[in-house]
Amino acid sequence: MRRLMLLRHAKTETDAPSGQDHDRRLDDRGRSDAGEIGHFIARHPPFPELVLVSSAVRAQQTWNLVWEAMRDRVPAPEVETLDEIYGAEPGELLRIVRMASSSDPKRLMLVGHNPGMHELALMLAGHGDKASRKALEDNLPTSGLAVLDFDTDDWTDVAFRRGNLVRFVSPKLLRQMSKD
Repeated sequence: MRRLMLLRHAKTETDAPSGQDHDRRLDDRGRSDAGEIGHFIARHPPFPELVLVSSAVRAQQTWNLVWEAMRDRVPAPEVETLDEIYGAEPGELLRIVRMASSSDPKRLMLVGHNPGMHELALMLAGHGDKASRKALEDNLPTSGLAVLDFDTDDWTDVAFRRGNLVRFVSPKLLRQMSKD
């Protein structure tokens, strides 16, 4: 069994001071939401063993805040920054996932961007939790987390429509659940 966790970066400022999209930083809500999703992950094992993070500032900041919220309760994963995640389409993201077979973690997390992350989640989810699938159809919002399991022992076997969507959460959904 292999578990893939797709985490979209948290909410950002509209424009970076540099004018470069790659340099956009998290805004106040983004910093809060990243911490909230980190606390959620820390309460819902199993945890990622390898985390691949886009080189964009907002993705790096998201992971750092998620990890800060998790670090006291979760074993430290290996973390790598990959330029290729920034702006990647689903096919490229799938190639990155399959390359994880070289280090062979049982649980892998990608921290990246839409539209690629949302499209990848939809394309991988062949079945799974009905409510999560319905919620994911609309959007993978900022700080949204899609968790998919694959009935394989090799990342190279991960393919479109073969995943089981175990869970889809976002800070907004977590707040709605806490009101119920």
